[in-house]
Amino acid sequence: MKLLNFKGLLFLIFFISVGFGLNAQVDEIEFVEISDDDVEKVYTYVDENPSFPGGETALYKYLADSIVYPTLARDNGISGIVYLSFVVEKDGSVGNVKLLRDIGGGCGAEAVRVVKAMPKWKPGIIKGKPVRALFNLPISFSF
Repeated sequence: MKLLNFKGLLFLIFFISVGFGLNAQVDEIEFVEISDDDVEKVYTYVDENPSFPGGETALYKYLADSIVYPTLARDNGISGIVYLSFVVEKDGSVGNVKLLRDIGGGCGAEAVRVVKAMPKWKPGIIKGKPVRALFNLPISFSF
């Protein structure tokens, strides 16, 4: 009975060498301590969620009035939901806008443009104090 054929032996050598390579890389990592004063936390759960001025209805109206359906998307029949996340800062400004899911045709870029241009929000609140809070927003593009 053959224990290892040539291909099996090559695989075993490759697997062992990759394992040693990974261990060598781990030894080179430098850990740096960061105090709470160095970085302001972004909260995902807060006592009071951030809110658009005027509430949810006003947010939908703002989006409907501000979004210009991209020509490329319209011409190619692209519709769907674009997902974004952003941080509502302590002062209510919107920052760190990130596109999480795009549907193409320029819809993602348009959604990012509109969110970056939003007026200040009411910030998230923890224990009565404003905090930086993460907000996820789906934006629907349909004809």
